[in-house]
Amino acid sequence: MKPSKNKSLAAPILITGFTPFGGETVNPSWLVASQFDGREMLGARIHARELPTVFGRAETQLSYALRKLRPGIVLMLGEAGNRSRISIERVAINLADARIADNDGKKPRDQVLVKNGPAAYFSTLPVRELHEALHAAEIPSECSLSAGSFVCNAVMYRALHLLAEREAPARAGFIHLPYLPEQAVNHRHAPSMALDDQMAAVEIILRTLMA
Repeated sequence: MKPSKNKSLAAPILITGFTPFGGETVNPSWLVASQFDGREMLGARIHARELPTVFGRAETQLSYALRKLRPGIVLMLGEAGNRSRISIERVAINLADARIADNDGKKPRDQVLVKNGPAAYFSTLPVRELHEALHAAEIPSECSLSAGSFVCNAVMYRALHLLAEREAPARAGFIHLPYLPEQAVNHRHAPSMALDDQMAAVEIILRTLMA
């Protein structure tokens, strides 16, 4: 079912971020998402939700927000400390395969996220268009193939799976953000991006989606 832009404009926007993980004390995804909570943009109210960096719990809380809010746009944000650009993800895969433990100490290996679910889902956001909008604003960005196989991928997959099952006229996708400078200073050679630039990028993404 092709999303209706007019319907999306009237519906709420859900934007999510994560709690800090991997020894970090902040997570840029939530710092950015929280700044948009309660705002109205072109007639749509934005609702931000902080998800735990925990397999299972993150998907459960996201599912609850989707059922309660019935958003027209779902923009999920996460941290990718090894990346220097805003990464717009194309694909979520039906796999949990963690390199590090989540915040509950779980480290799944080669596990499916949804039994008998599709192998993968494509983002329903216009990935190339969003990249071009950021490039035009001179914000470093890239079209990234996969959201990985950690909790970020799990929430992207679950959101797209639930929306597909309900044939919901919503657009959903995942964006990975770099470290903030105050994080990168503790990681030799790690790239970073200022919080103001990350917030500007998300603002451009939202306005492009609603154009």
